[in-house]
Amino acid sequence: MEFSDVINKRYSVRGYLDKEVEKEKLDYVLEAATIAPTGVNNQPFNVYVIDTKKNKDQLSEVYGAEWFVEAPLVLCVTAKKDEAWVRPWDGHNIYEIDATIVMDHIILAATDVGLGTCYIGAFKEDKARELLAIEDENEVPVLFTPLGYGNAEPRDTPRKAIDEFVTYI
Repeated sequence: MEFSDVINKRYSVRGYLDKEVEKEKLDYVLEAATIAPTGVNNQPFNVYVIDTKKNKDQLSEVYGAEWFVEAPLVLCVTAKKDEAWVRPWDGHNIYEIDATIVMDHIILAATDVGLGTCYIGAFKEDKARELLAIEDENEVPVLFTPLGYGNAEPRDTPRKAIDEFVTYI
């Protein structure tokens, strides 16, 4: 698929088929995470692959939408704050930026191989930590996505015109 096709086909999938994701496709998606750019290439992240059927109840506590647990897999990208690059002039840690770039690579790769996803940032962190058995305070869950074959049409999501958000200086 051409890149322009990938970015135009991607949408937030809110319904999934009961169909397993092939290992080759999962591996392709995970490989995309390894090449995501991060601050000074520290790669301060982990990716958790969660079997939905085995963890349905706990996943439902993390995020309550019914469609969240329809996909066979849910992925979570966590960031390791103590390993992320920190801007020396103001001390800003970019761990969330790094993790978001990783998830974006995952989501675009998934679209490329015909899988559906949906960015989930509105989850309960305490329940996520329980599910993932994260005890280290430096590791932070940043984003989740279901991963599977979509069974829902995209919603109408109007977009701003370029001149509404671009400023030339």
